[in-house]
Amino acid sequence: MVIHTESLRRFILPYPPSLNTYYRYVNGRVLISRKGRAYKEIVAHIMRHMSPSDHPIELNIEMHPPDRRRRDVDNVLKCLVDSAEGHAYRNDSQIRKLTIEKFDPVEGGRIIMEIFEKSDD
Repeated sequence: MVIHTESLRRFILPYPPSLNTYYRYVNGRVLISRKGRAYKEIVAHIMRHMSPSDHPIELNIEMHPPDRRRRDVDNVLKCLVDSAEGHAYRNDSQIRKLTIEKFDPVEGGRIIMEIFEKSDD
């Protein structure tokens, strides 16, 4: 689901794989895992109508885990930020402010990502 306003885009995304499963080490190389690549494809599909912004970005993220297991909020960030790159913004270096808040679990888990374009001042 996408909501467009003047400077806000809001996406409801599936819960991402954790950083522990996002990368794989193969023959001394670090690669994005099959799970990570699949998640990036899902996000690309959800954000397919969006043109990447060239402006500084503010991200507000609501994290709704799929269960009550202990989860670190920073464990989902890399996958989320990387998956939105090229869709919401051209490069994650454009992110000037990042807020994440963890909520109670919901069945299957979900992420609500709000993307604000900031002025270039």
